[in-house]
Amino acid sequence: VDKEVLARLSPGFSGADIANICNEAALIAARKKKNRVEQEDFMEARDRVIGGMERKSKIISIKEKEIVAHHEAGHAVVSWYLEHVDSLVKVSIIPRGKSLGSAWYLPEEICASLGGRVAEEIIFNEASSGALDDLEKVTKQAYSMVSYYGLDKQIGPLSFYDSSGQNERLLGKPYSEHMAQLIDKEVQNLINTAYERTRKLLTDHLTELKKLAQLLLKQEVVEKEELEELLGKRKPHYPTTPSQTVET
Repeated sequence: VDKEVLARLSPGFSGADIANICNEAALIAARKKKNRVEQEDFMEARDRVIGGMERKSKIISIKEKEIVAHHEAGHAVVSWYLEHVDSLVKVSIIPRGKSLGSAWYLPEEICASLGGRVAEEIIFNEASSGALDDLEKVTKQAYSMVSYYGLDKQIGPLSFYDSSGQNERLLGKPYSEHMAQLIDKEVQNLINTAYERTRKLLTDHLTELKKLAQLLLKQEVVEKEELEELLGKRKPHYPTTPSQTVET
């Protein structure tokens, strides 16, 4: 068991969360009639605890499966080639919980989150409703960057976050209508810029995108070692935030 990998894949977990994964891993190993719990059992347990039960009864059409495969491949390829997104762990098009597939990588980044929708547009000339969750996360993240964390040059180092909760009782917003329009404009610019950057990256690596999608259609799950073989070794860098999962 690679404890370092498991630790990196469980940031913010409480003792109870970790115990839950350990118990689930033991059950998985027991069902396979093993004498010991191994790395693959812990990985499968984490997938089940975080993503939900595998939906083997879920019937997906060939066309829908192709869309999901290219969507997840889009997330994977973008996160693989972005310098400041940490290592991708695996990609899957096995339905779990409410999702039809998932790309496990760390950390969350706007371009990586948009990778699925952009991939659909490039390959199929249209986007499916499966990108809704990605767009919701991206929009909330962009608003947080602009209006909470002071990361926008036009808005400046201002934060309208209210940790006291007092603003929730007010009928209006804690800033002017002009500021509200400026925030909306900066958020739109931020997301549109990231969208175009994502499109360029996937266009530059279109061959890898198609190859990964076909591999997903063939075997449903692609692990990190296979990703390195297909996409090449990633440049080393220093991770700054915990792991995230992008689901469709």
